[in-house]
Amino acid sequence: MTVRTSDFDYPLPRELIAQTPLEPRDGSRLLRLDQRTGAVSHQRFYELPSLLRGGDLLVFNDSRVIPARLYGRRASTGGQVELLLVRRERPGVWQCLGQPGRRLRPGERLVFAQELEARVLERGDGGLLLAELNDEALVEKAGVMPLPPYIHTPLGDPERYQTVYAGRDKAGSVAAPTAGLHFTPELMRRLEQEGVQLAFVTLHVGLDTFRPVEEEDPAEHKLHTEFWELPAATSQAINAARAEGRRVVAVGTTSVRVLEQAALLSEQRGWGGLRPGAGWADLFILPERRFRVVQAMVTNFHLPRSTLLMLVSAFAGRERVLAAYAEAVRQGYRFYSFGDAMLIV
Repeated sequence: MTVRTSDFDYPLPRELIAQTPLEPRDGSRLLRLDQRTGAVSHQRFYELPSLLRGGDLLVFNDSRVIPARLYGRRASTGGQVELLLVRRERPGVWQCLGQPGRRLRPGERLVFAQELEARVLERGDGGLLLAELNDEALVEKAGVMPLPPYIHTPLGDPERYQTVYAGRDKAGSVAAPTAGLHFTPELMRRLEQEGVQLAFVTLHVGLDTFRPVEEEDPAEHKLHTEFWELPAATSQAINAARAEGRRVVAVGTTSVRVLEQAALLSEQRGWGGLRPGAGWADLFILPERRFRVVQAMVTNFHLPRSTLLMLVSAFAGRERVLAAYAEAVRQGYRFYSFGDAMLIV
């Protein structure tokens, strides 16, 4: 089947784009979609334990968002400058987007708050810069949380754009794995009490999470790589669940990407079962791709023409997903990062 990017477009009233997070976290709405029949039902997120089965293995992405937006000035002219850290290339060196990007030249020094400085090393494709920071630890003090461009309301508490289980030693994302924003510590305890297992992977969310596909043929879209890690404890839990016929439920498309990337790698190398590992994810999941690990998914509502909507459509079928989205619009669901969620089973 040939797919086109325009096949993943849909109308969305602007007022349904959530501008602020809902309190409490698990009070958001939850649309349950049956991937076989397309049937939908409407719940609240705190009802998730009753919608899963005892023995299900729920896999979360524990990456932590860094305050990746930096505001400062150019040392040479005093002019204002903005950097968005996109990807850590090596200690102290980051791919960045800069404003005014075209004026920033290799060798230029940029000065930010808290004595943080950056030196432009080189210019790349697509407006990207390579910059070296004088002290990465200062980013936590000098930076601002990088909210998506469709959110225009300032965030009162930066921790509200973190999952409650984000690891302090897992910082690296420039956007939150938003399906996880609905979970509270109490909800996670309730899930475990109902016999649901919890496990964790890491994927540092990068630039593509906000970037629509411009090409009409999605296969021509260049997907930026993102660092992933699958711990040994999680691979063992997944292998046990699969051997025992229990479901693997991914929390968010980022967790899906880690699990399917690791499964593809294990299969290509002829390994038995899923092996732990780490690397750079470049898997672009389009309709017709076979899912090797994931059997159910918790996910937010995604932007039209996005790689994430294509991934969800590959899992549940484009027509069923878009019909569910249309129903969500009719029911006034909240969309995107701070919006409501779906459970696809």
